[in-house]
Amino acid sequence: AMEKSYISLFLLLVAISCVLAKDAGKKDTKETTAKPKLPQTLSRGWGDQLIWTQTYEEALFRAKHSQKPLMIIHHLEDCPHSQALKKVFAEHKDIQKLAEKFILLNLVYETTDKNLAPDGQYVPRVLFIDPSLTVRADITGRYSNRLYAYEPSDISLLYSNMQKALKLLKTEL
Repeated sequence: AMEKSYISLFLLLVAISCVLAKDAGKKDTKETTAKPKLPQTLSRGWGDQLIWTQTYEEALFRAKHSQKPLMIIHHLEDCPHSQALKKVFAEHKDIQKLAEKFILLNLVYETTDKNLAPDGQYVPRVLFIDPSLTVRADITGRYSNRLYAYEPSDISLLYSNMQKALKLLKTEL
C-alpha cells in the first residue's frame, strides 16, 4: 500500500508541475519585453549555441562524412533526472566547448536502432558513435545496472568520456 501512495504522490507532483509550467507560459506576454526568450531549438536546452542535428539518420550521415564522433543524449522533458543532467551539462563550460567537436543529437523518443539501447531504454542515457558508425558500448558511466546513465554528480566523468571518444578516434582511424 505504501508503494501505491508514493506513486500517486509522484503523479500528483508531476500534474502540479505541469500546471505551474502552463501558468508560467501564460505570463509570457509581460516577460517578453523584459527578457526576449530564444525560440526552442533542436538543443532542447542542452546547449543553445551548439549545432544539433534533427534526426538520428542525419546525425549518422554527418558523423560519417565529417569524421567526427556522434554523441546521442536520450532524455525526456518531464523527467527530473534528465532535467537535472541537462542543467549541469548546459552550464559546464568545458563540456560545451568540447561538444563542438562532436556531431550532436538529443532525442526525446527512442529510435528503432536496438544498438542505441544496449542495456535498456532508460533516460537520461548518453552514447557515443564513431564515424565508422559503431556504437561505442565501451564508453560507460559508473552504474553497472545502467551503463550509459549519468547523474549530475557524474558530470566530470561524462566530460572525460567525451575526451575518450575523441581520443579513440585519433588512435583508430
